[in-house]
Amino acid sequence: MSRREAREHIMKLLFQTEFMEEDEYDQLADYYLERFQIGDKYQDFILGEYRGTIANQDKIDEIIESHSRNWKTSRMAKLDLTILRLAVYEMYYEEDIPNNVAINEAVELAKKYSSDKSPAFINGLLANIVKGIEDQQ
Repeated sequence: MSRREAREHIMKLLFQTEFMEEDEYDQLADYYLERFQIGDKYQDFILGEYRGTIANQDKIDEIIESHSRNWKTSRMAKLDLTILRLAVYEMYYEEDIPNNVAINEAVELAKKYSSDKSPAFINGLLANIVKGIEDQQ
């Protein structure tokens, strides 16, 4: 399994949380890892990013909204929002993942799983976020 495939699993897990209660998240992760027989090598990466994104979701959503033009997270397609949340988590909380990698992986997820317009939307929004990060430095 590659990190790209692991990110697909993370995205799928995060997307499912949109339809569940918060107290079910750990049970979902355990079931998912078992169902797809994800080995120990990638479990830590998947669980770390899954739990980290959930734990920081409010702050991540603030970042997304502050850099989007006339878009509230409540109006965004749930799958696009899930992909954005994962990318923003990686950009802000994972020091070993370069911003351009987080953006590229998000765009690839959108190409594979979302609508035709989603890759451009996600790319543009994440580029705005990177610009904001660079302006703060």
